[in-house]
Amino acid sequence: MWLQLLIAAVFVAMVISLAMGAGFLLRDNSSSRRLLVSLKWRIGLACLLMVLIIFGFWSGQLG
Repeated sequence: MWLQLLIAAVFVAMVISLAMGAGFLLRDNSSSRRLLVSLKWRIGLACLLMVLIIFGFWSGQLG
């Protein structure tokens, strides 16, 4: 149960990071690095999400 909640929380954090990146893309000037930082967070969260899903199937919690 805790694994499913953690997967859902990571997915929600990815969506929030995506929305923040879109806002940075529309508002910031070209010298701002906030869009790049947002992309780095999203990539890290995606990797974490993949690891959690693989672990869930491997352990049998997401069968």
